[in-house]
Amino acid sequence: MEKTDYQLIAQNNSAPVKMWTHGVPVDEKARDQLLNTAKMPFIFRHLAVMPDVHVGKGSTIGSVIPTRGAIIPAAVGVDIGCGMIAVRTSLNAADLPDNLTGIRSAIEQAVPHGRTSTRSKRDKGAWENPPASVDAHWAALAPGFKRITDKYPQLLKTNNHQHLGTLGTGNHFIEVCLDEAQRVWVMLHSGSRGVGNAIGSLFITLAQQDMQQHIANLPDRQLAYFAEGSRHFDDYMEAVGWAQEFARLNREVMMQHVLSALSRAIPKPFATHQEAVNCHHNYVQREQHFGEAVLVTRKGAVSAQRGQMGIIPGSMGAKSFIVRGLGNEESFCSCSHGAGRVMSRTEAKKRFTVSDHIRATAHVECRKDSEVIDEIPMAYKDIDAVMSAQSSLVEIVHTLHQVVCVKG
Repeated sequence: MEKTDYQLIAQNNSAPVKMWTHGVPVDEKARDQLLNTAKMPFIFRHLAVMPDVHVGKGSTIGSVIPTRGAIIPAAVGVDIGCGMIAVRTSLNAADLPDNLTGIRSAIEQAVPHGRTSTRSKRDKGAWENPPASVDAHWAALAPGFKRITDKYPQLLKTNNHQHLGTLGTGNHFIEVCLDEAQRVWVMLHSGSRGVGNAIGSLFITLAQQDMQQHIANLPDRQLAYFAEGSRHFDDYMEAVGWAQEFARLNREVMMQHVLSALSRAIPKPFATHQEAVNCHHNYVQREQHFGEAVLVTRKGAVSAQRGQMGIIPGSMGAKSFIVRGLGNEESFCSCSHGAGRVMSRTEAKKRFTVSDHIRATAHVECRKDSEVIDEIPMAYKDIDAVMSAQSSLVEIVHTLHQVVCVKG
């Protein structure tokens, strides 16, 4: 029997599931969630599952869902357009100060991050007065936002303009890294922020309302979908496309501000080279596969067409990779978007202490408090095992080790 680089799960009356998970743990709940998605009648050929796979809300993180004639809003999720951007600088390790606290502080001052949830306070994760660079990028987004909000005015009262160029919370981060040649890189991870969350939430609700009579027949109510040609399908594709553009510009604005902060914190002038694309890993787009035009939803997965550059970050105490796609058609030309969690945030907070976190991130200038224990490196899969499992999907171009990490 021919040996494949993936594991195949087949069940009656559903699409096959191909999993690039050799040597990495796969939670049983994630497997069940994948099998539910595979039952949907509009899945094209098979689901492709990346080695960082783990349970998600609505759909499994680390899955590639090709569809014909329908789209599942909860599969894209609410962090629409979340992704990565990386820039290599002309600096090297010797150009960095011995104490990196000043660099972390400069980045934290340049980019709003985190969130203030109490209504009486100003939200520290949003701009109070957006700078000119944010206003200029918002001007490009504003006409599309008006078209969407003319139809869905409830989206006007969202964090939109004031969230452009901001980081957010959770696993979103800004890092300064060193590659194998000790060159300095800047890398960051974020998406479409408050407005993307509102768009995702709205259309997930609309899909469930549209399918109210049939929702009991679905394997999971989160798999409610819009049929192509319906009003909400077209409106969703317009809104999700806009949110993905917001996310791309959000990363660009942040990168500009981080590089400016770095130039203030380091006296030596430097140049930059954007070697890795500004790539989404929670998104949907039309693509050609196996000779057919299909919608491809990547939920925690990155496009890895032949020769295409991408970014696969590890946890905040591990390492990250700049990769080049190998164009593996069986994976719908995709790869993982990171290491993937092995436990929930709640479980990580129960299991680990601040002392554990301090030990695990001893080599990184970062927050060492109880609020970030859910991001402790041990809550994630072994990134080397994840990379080994997808050696037929991407090749490693650069290996990065972080020395500074900013989280919300």
